Amino acid sequence: MTNTFLSGLVQLGAWFRGEVANEGPEDEGLLRLAEAQNRWFTPAFVKSAMNANGAMLRAEVLERWLAEYSQLNDARSPQHVGLVLAGNLPMVGWHDVLCVLLSGHRALVKCSSEDKVLIPAAVAALDSYCDEDMASRVEFVKGTLEGADAVIATGSANTNRYFEYYFRDVPRVLRSQRTSVAVLSGSETHEQLQALGSDGFQYYGLGCRSITKLMLPKGFDLDRLFAAWVEWGHVAQNNKYANNYDYHKAVWLLNREDLIENGFLLVKEDAGWVSPVGTLFYAWYDALDDVRIELESAADSLQCIATEIPEALNVTTTPTVALGQSQKPKPWDYADGVDTLNFLLALSS
Repeated sequence: MTNTFLSGLVQLGAWFRGEVANEGPEDEGLLRLAEAQNRWFTPAFVKSAMNANGAMLRAEVLERWLAEYSQLNDARSPQHVGLVLAGNLPMVGWHDVLCVLLSGHRALVKCSSEDKVLIPAAVAALDSYCDEDMASRVEFVKGTLEGADAVIATGSANTNRYFEYYFRDVPRVLRSQRTSVAVLSGSETHEQLQALGSDGFQYYGLGCRSITKLMLPKGFDLDRLFAAWVEWGHVAQNNKYANNYDYHKAVWLLNREDLIENGFLLVKEDAGWVSPVGTLFYAWYDALDDVRIELESAADSLQCIATEIPEALNVTTTPTVALGQSQKPKPWDYADGVDTLNFLLALSS
């Protein structure tokens, strides 16, 4: 890994953060193309996703992250790593592409049909900032991944069974669909509850780091949440979100479910972890020990836990973040807790 490559990544970070005039999130044509392909990808949310990726590429963040990998500069034979990317969030697969490039391998990228614009644009931008030919190390494929020496893929339980069989002969990382949960103590400030709103409503709640379940102390006033989340009422202007909201409202009312609504969110007490788009589940608790046991038993389903009481909660099986931070992962916050860079560095080392 050369210094010029790292310099190119830092410049790409500026591109992601909109610090290059008329490029990246400041390229209105790029934003229109992304939204035309996927109506969930509104310009505001695409800009948020790009800015989050840009935060990962600040020089000091890269230095801290990569300092943990002494083997980065070891000699290794470049491998062809197949990447099957998800498309639920803008650029959700970019981190995998970045890790492949950092490890010195070549990426065979199968973009989701929902996100075929943004990642190629980022690769082209990186190529323009590097003396090395980055574009030649990333091949975008439309069909099956032929010739992959290793695979990283994200999918549902059903698709992962297919991946497990299809890629059975190569090293692989197969990620499942997960969700995230928030644990409140009742002592949170209005500002902290406002921050929690971004954990749930950002990207319409479609990501694995989106909060879809609240664990609340008995007696917590739910009106505090509605008061803190007024600013997110605009999500209901998206037709896809509004259709989900209306559908689940109709079904739950027909089923005589007890629910609370505020015009853009349905809140329901439920034992499940993954609430549908436009809705939010919650559960009451008496003691944090009970919450800890429940969360640790569901570790394979959870990506992160948002809370202001991590020490008191003391969950060791799932990473915790402060309220408002679930959608802002650091580069070392690997999906499903699997160190992608270590996996890649071990290939043909």
